[in-house]
Amino acid sequence: MGRLRRFPDKRFIGVRERMIAYDCDDDAQFAELEKRLAAEDLLGRALLSSFGPDTLAEARNRGFHPR
Repeated sequence: MGRLRRFPDKRFIGVRERMIAYDCDDDAQFAELEKRLAAEDLLGRALLSSFGPDTLAEARNRGFHPR
């Protein structure tokens, strides 16, 4: 189980560029998110989003699609 340092308590992180929600409890999705985070400067470009409540249903409610 991985977590981004900026979002230590969040399981689902959305990338606004493509409106995709990543599940940080899924090792493959977390690895892909970390790779994109570094390569595309997602944090610096303010493209990351967390959800409250931290559920996939809330991510969908905000227009994000599951990875």
